[in-house]
Amino acid sequence: MNTKTSVKKETPVAESKEEREVPVVESGKQETPEVKAPAKELQPEESTPKPKAAKPLTMAYLNSELQVVKQIVSEHGQQIAQLQEALARKRKPVPNGKVQIRDKQSGKVYPSKNNCYQTLLKAGELKDLVDKGIFGDNPAKNTFGWYALVREWPDRFEEVKPDNAEHAENQ
Repeated sequence: MNTKTSVKKETPVAESKEEREVPVVESGKQETPEVKAPAKELQPEESTPKPKAAKPLTMAYLNSELQVVKQIVSEHGQQIAQLQEALARKRKPVPNGKVQIRDKQSGKVYPSKNNCYQTLLKAGELKDLVDKGIFGDNPAKNTFGWYALVREWPDRFEEVKPDNAEHAENQ
């Protein structure tokens, strides 16, 4: 059995063969080799950019730069305006979510579902349904009263289509 062997230690920054070998002594302890730090050479740092020779800030120079910027903005401004006009032409009107309701019995057109419920409630036409307790304890505060109303009288109301809404308002 060989009592004295050398173990190779892999280090990616090793600079010489002496630093890579670690001798093992007979007692089984390893000697730590002295690692010498590479001497830094005094060179200017490459990471800091050198300042460019700037033109002196004069009114004439600033005025010429301003004119260049104005020209660029005006050219792109016209293109942006054309794009905005094209997008505006492509947009469809956003529906407000309100559906007009026609009461088949009276022929009256209401602007929305909730408006139909609230108007009929205030007019007293829903008194028999209120007495049954269909709309809850406080029917005036019931925001879903329309749906209970339609369950009770499914054939009385119809939704007015957007193209028919203009015709219904003119009558």
